[in-house]
Amino acid sequence: MYNSGAALEKAIVRVGLVGTGYAAKFRAEALLNDERSHLVAVVGHIPEKTAAFAREYQIEALSSWQELVEREDIDLVAISTINRDHGAIARAALTNGKDVIVEYPLSLDVIEAEELIVLAKAQQKLLHVEHLELLGGLHQALKQNLAKIGEVFYVRYSTINPQNPAPRKWTYNHEMFGFPLMGALSRLHRLTDLFGKVFTVNCHQRYWEIEPEYYQTCFCTSEVSFNSGLLAQVVYGKGESIWQSERKFEVHGEKGGLIFDGDTGIFIQPGETTAIEVGPRRGLFAKDTNMVLDHLFNGTPLYVTPEESLYTLKVADAAQRAAKTGLTMFMKDTLDKS
Repeated sequence: MYNSGAALEKAIVRVGLVGTGYAAKFRAEALLNDERSHLVAVVGHIPEKTAAFAREYQIEALSSWQELVEREDIDLVAISTINRDHGAIARAALTNGKDVIVEYPLSLDVIEAEELIVLAKAQQKLLHVEHLELLGGLHQALKQNLAKIGEVFYVRYSTINPQNPAPRKWTYNHEMFGFPLMGALSRLHRLTDLFGKVFTVNCHQRYWEIEPEYYQTCFCTSEVSFNSGLLAQVVYGKGESIWQSERKFEVHGEKGGLIFDGDTGIFIQPGETTAIEVGPRRGLFAKDTNMVLDHLFNGTPLYVTPEESLYTLKVADAAQRAAKTGLTMFMKDTLDKS
């Protein structure tokens, strides 16, 4: 339980939260533990769950996000709900003069995402697309050691999660989660953050399903070539027909290699293998929230821009079109059309 009385006296940023799941809980705790913010209200999909969440954090439970974004006692809307609804909620919040934090992706539609960035600028409001993977220990260790391996020519990033039985939840729903590399945009965003602009995208995907809306297994593999000549392969899989868990990031350069397997990392060079310390994944929501509040109060720059997130979304959109058509997508053509 939280005592919000003391925080209320000092509160400057009043926050409304959309969502009651895993990310929403961490966001709520981060907001409640920072004296510059006051968490006012929450809304979720299931009234009983929303009521329980509101009781736990001693905040108000609302019945719709439409009601939340129109509240005059809310300055900032934090969106931690299903991917499908991100764009619509962000648009309504910005239109009502609110600052916005949204978990990636900003939208499942590239055109809508572009419009939201324009709207935020017109409203002179913050639009922050959260990309926690950039703050995590693995990504920071990658950045710190990348120069050691010389020119990078090949990357493989694989996240495979067996689940049997597969849960019947929104992350296994076509419409609510979206195309795999859009819903799991961080898989591509690590690469664009580290290696820059993309030249071409190929992609293949397959679902196993017994009903149209929900699937039991998803497997997606994409090949991304960068302007630098780097070739990257991204493998994403989850569900019942997946048998071996894997979370692995391999970076191969002309002078050595960096291999991150789970939470352990090694630097390989001729005749020598050195362990790399990988920082924890804990506390990232608090770090992100703290940075947002620093930005709002002090104008300090954030670690990622919505434009950078949008670029990765365009790469994911190209992967989706490649998967549908079987064709190689050229990012130059994609960007020329947008």
